[in-house]
Amino acid sequence: MSEIKLTRINKYLSEVGYCSRREADKLIEQGRITLNGKVPEMGTKVAPGDEVRVNGKLVSKEELKEPNVYLAFNKPVGIVCTTDTRVEKDNIIDYINYPKRIFPIGRLDKPSEGLIFLTNDGDIVNKILRARNNHEKEYIVSVNKPITKDFINRMGSGIPILGTTTKKCEVEQLGKYEFQIILTQGLNRQIRRMCEFLGYEVTALKRIRIMNVQLDVPVGKWRELTENELKTINQMVDASVKTEEASKINNSGKKDRSAKPFPKKENTHKSRRNRRDKS
Repeated sequence: MSEIKLTRINKYLSEVGYCSRREADKLIEQGRITLNGKVPEMGTKVAPGDEVRVNGKLVSKEELKEPNVYLAFNKPVGIVCTTDTRVEKDNIIDYINYPKRIFPIGRLDKPSEGLIFLTNDGDIVNKILRARNNHEKEYIVSVNKPITKDFINRMGSGIPILGTTTKKCEVEQLGKYEFQIILTQGLNRQIRRMCEFLGYEVTALKRIRIMNVQLDVPVGKWRELTENELKTINQMVDASVKTEEASKINNSGKKDRSAKPFPKKENTHKSRRNRRDKS
């Protein structure tokens, strides 16, 4: 007799393309999900034939599973990266108004702009979001006072925020008040907190690259990822191990070397930097 396959409810909602696991956890905490008529606890598993509803509406693989969608969107300042259209008026889902259900991979703060991915592929969301994969994200940042060599060195060496020290990263000055930074972490408001620790305030922040994808659409516009971009992304995340497997590796005391950072790209901002007024 074959064993019945059970799936955690947050993973179930991710797999059917309803929302990401993180968003599903929020919905569970808010009591907006029911399983067979009852509000489930975090970690509850779904069996074949179970009835899952969100806000009273039935959610099933048959109704929701559609061909995967992968978008690159240039988020404007003021748009919030949430799928909860009831709470946030200026949310990313209503703004894009895509005809199929999609959700963002990660987030950009409301006062920030730039590149963000949206998809209905829950599997790739979880792989990309895992910090141990060292997936690069590149930003252009403006601050409120002149940048010093000490500021650049300290930003790149690690800053104590949120009870930890940020990973070493690439930081390069572009102008008197502007720098470029490449992160492999995704701490909450990381760049802003790092700058604040050093006595600086971020006045503008734009994400210009995620992994192998460059920002190349106007503010407020989106495009589909190309086949080549998707192929490279899948190659990068394919080295990722599942969370449970990663825990076993870590517990064994062996370092996980399966995921490698994306090869450093040629700095596309050098020509722009050379044209800048350095006064």
